[in-house]
Amino acid sequence: MSKRPDNLESVLLCMELLQRIPRHRKVTASDLWEQLKGVGIERELRTIQRQLEILSEHFEIERDDRSKPYGYRWLEQAKGFSVPNLTPQESLLLRLAEEYLNNLLPASLMKSMQGFFEQAKRKLAPDSNAKLEREWSKKVRVVATSQPLLPPKIASGVFEIVSEALYNNQWLNLNYRNAGGKQSAIEVMPLGLAQQGANLYLVARFRGHDNERSLALHRIISAELSTLRFERPKEFDLQTYDDEGRFGFGDGKRIRLTFRINRNRGNHLLETPLSADQKVVELEDDQLEITAAVVDSGMLEWWLRGFGDAVSNVRRRAVAKA
Repeated sequence: MSKRPDNLESVLLCMELLQRIPRHRKVTASDLWEQLKGVGIERELRTIQRQLEILSEHFEIERDDRSKPYGYRWLEQAKGFSVPNLTPQESLLLRLAEEYLNNLLPASLMKSMQGFFEQAKRKLAPDSNAKLEREWSKKVRVVATSQPLLPPKIASGVFEIVSEALYNNQWLNLNYRNAGGKQSAIEVMPLGLAQQGANLYLVARFRGHDNERSLALHRIISAELSTLRFERPKEFDLQTYDDEGRFGFGDGKRIRLTFRINRNRGNHLLETPLSADQKVVELEDDQLEITAAVVDSGMLEWWLRGFGDAVSNVRRRAVAKA
């Protein structure tokens, strides 16, 4: 019987491993086994170990065998593994993904993609013929909607551990300092990660509770990955959590908001309404009366106060739940 299918599977497995071996840190066979399992590639751990031994003999891959489990990484000057037919357009997409999705993808995934990112950089290098694609990255930008702030410092290793726990549905043990400065040890179930302006927030449930809270990553002093896994709650949805204004310091309570605003300050609300049911009445003295169903939150209050004397007659009425 032909051995071609087995040989083909071995080649594909080698390609997957070569793509996932990082350059700036070491990875173990167990780490790679978990990564492959996460994308639906089921192999025995011993098979992964055997393939890594072979790859380290034929590629510029360092094997740290001073202690078990062995660690593997590409040598600093190694070219690594890349897909030869990466087009300029694909390279551009990868460069944009690296820049804008860096904090929204699992750290392990970003590191496993490092070889592709580096190939994309070479493809778009000044001496390449991808002139138009290289120029495109200078033609687009995500701009701030409020006063830009420098991102707060996140303790070393925290983002990597938090994103790994979120990706693998594992409990987290955190040493956390809240906004008031109180420090405590907590065990949480990570459910979501969100970037709001310069800040990153982890949405999580505390052990023994069934409600969610937002924890600022820069307030996590240290993080430890638990060996315990959990079943992700089916009733939790990150989009709903956001829609309820939870990132805007609200509790999901919806109100019908009515206020008056000077036309010069509120004219943009005719183009970008507060809600789909927003209604606008033009009044005398160059005033607009705005009515819209919104989520009541601290962010809404700050937004209204930001207009100063241009906003008046603010009224709130509770909206019955559907």
